[in-house]
Amino acid sequence: MKSKLDKALSLVALGVLGVLNSAHAAPVYEIVNIDNFDLQGTLEGTRSGYALGVNGNDELVGISKGKKKLSSSDVEGGVIDVADGIAPEETITYSIDKAIIANNFAFVAKENDETSNPWLPTFDSINGTKPPSDTAVINSVDTFYYGINDAGIKVGSMTAPEKKTENTATTDVTDDYWYYRDYEFRGVAKSGQTEISLPPPYTKFVNADNTKTAELGGWSAATAINNNNLVAGYVSTDISKYGSDRVNYCLGTDNTLPLDVCVQREQYPNSTGTRNIQYQTRGYVWQIDNNVAIGTELPLGLTPATDNTLTFTAQALGLNDNGVVVGRSHVYRGGDTNNLRQDAAYWAKDTEGKYQYHWIPMVDSISSSIAYDINDSGILVGSYRSYIQGYLRDKFFYFDTNQADATIVTPNDFAASTTDLSSKPKSINNKGQVVGYIETTYDKEKPRPKAGFLYEKSTGEFSNLNKLLTCESKGYEKASDGSWARHQVEVQDGSGKVLQYNADILVVEGTSINENGAIVGTAFIRKPSYQFDANGNVVIGENGMPLFELNGNGDPVTAYVPRMVVLKPASSGEACTVDDNTDTGNYERQGAATLAWLFALPLVWFRRRIR
Repeated sequence: MKSKLDKALSLVALGVLGVLNSAHAAPVYEIVNIDNFDLQGTLEGTRSGYALGVNGNDELVGISKGKKKLSSSDVEGGVIDVADGIAPEETITYSIDKAIIANNFAFVAKENDETSNPWLPTFDSINGTKPPSDTAVINSVDTFYYGINDAGIKVGSMTAPEKKTENTATTDVTDDYWYYRDYEFRGVAKSGQTEISLPPPYTKFVNADNTKTAELGGWSAATAINNNNLVAGYVSTDISKYGSDRVNYCLGTDNTLPLDVCVQREQYPNSTGTRNIQYQTRGYVWQIDNNVAIGTELPLGLTPATDNTLTFTAQALGLNDNGVVVGRSHVYRGGDTNNLRQDAAYWAKDTEGKYQYHWIPMVDSISSSIAYDINDSGILVGSYRSYIQGYLRDKFFYFDTNQADATIVTPNDFAASTTDLSSKPKSINNKGQVVGYIETTYDKEKPRPKAGFLYEKSTGEFSNLNKLLTCESKGYEKASDGSWARHQVEVQDGSGKVLQYNADILVVEGTSINENGAIVGTAFIRKPSYQFDANGNVVIGENGMPLFELNGNGDPVTAYVPRMVVLKPASSGEACTVDDNTDTGNYERQGAATLAWLFALPLVWFRRRIR
């Protein structure tokens, strides 16, 4: 007997199949931030770039990650551009006795750029940061942008700048100072050159008898902004029970560290990736008016018992221009206190103007769910996690918040029925166009590659974005006989030999789509790999150039690196029909093309240090 979920999916499959059989021409897209078959996709001096939001004026925000170990001055004569090869990112660790060095940098880009270089990623300073290309300055502040509205107001989060105090330890001293900061991350909005801090309501710990306090900083993040300057995000509202115990230890006589340093150590992730100090976290909205932000807490999806010591979490991740907010929250499904889940939710104002929590119904076979975005028609998009063919998979769904007794709808993807390909949506516009990512192979035991997708709700058509691209946007160029072939990238090796490899661009995720159909997200672009010695230093040839790693045929080994990508509907041309599987000359290192998605949960942004 089929489960209720299986029945629901079967009905959806039949309905969508009928739509798919109707004639409909998918749009053709071109990548518009290409320069000579290379992506202008990250800030100078960084390895990876990601676009996270685009507004109706073709302006975007994003993040560059991974300062490179190398610069042109590291190579004899300073004659090499390290972007010609993949330099490793700096190794990051957590420690109170190491100086804080930032590794995340916010940027903006736009089509109508004053420098006549459309869509060039441009560093945008937050909290006093300097561009990563400025080697004379060491940044200690990590910055992130997640969204931008049509007025150009950008929202995201930042860390506090580094502070230090004298290290009084008598043994194993590696530095003269201990390092800490006032908060780990805090929401921020930026309007023009004005920064608007979005602090959480809980920042300070007070012990049980009100005799001692500790400044913790709390945490907050701004994840989205609508065109009425309403910002969605989440904040700390209290501390966890175990976190309280750890702060009490810092306040006690057994602690030999300065209070701020002890608190900082407890807020770092440990070897298992968890932190001793956790916070009760709630969804939150801020209304910005004349550069002043007024905050409102969104209700949790349950009411904890007075003696409950669990840590509950809710996050707001998207909103529409009507002020309806979406995200996820802990909830007792069906009111059963033995059935605690974290599920997709939305919050809307009642007749008295107060936000009310709304659970998006999930059957018991679904372990968890999350909502990412909602359009002005009330169509919400998210994903749920459930076992499909014996494996946990994430599946894209949409939900009509204006329909009484609505249920989630799981569109078909690349087949006439629901597949076991994991998929997640990230954005929906008012035309019902959805972008996100989907797996592209059916291997059961191996990591599956991903591709960006475009879903048209009006027709039910689900497309791999790479299948909608023009040939030029995929790294092909037309020969004199009219055929298409991969563009050959030439690089000079440290031996003096000129090496070639095939240009290749693969869109792996769509993160935001505006009303004009412009899509921003992440693409992998092929780059050659350097040779490094046992100490991690690049191997330099006799001509002062680095040596590239070669395969058995003497060709350069290549790997994929993630870069910001911008797709716009093509004014002319057609989607490329070249069969990618017939390509030759791709020397890709196995396992190189993996992308850990950065925005699945904004709580992942932690302080990181260089070792």
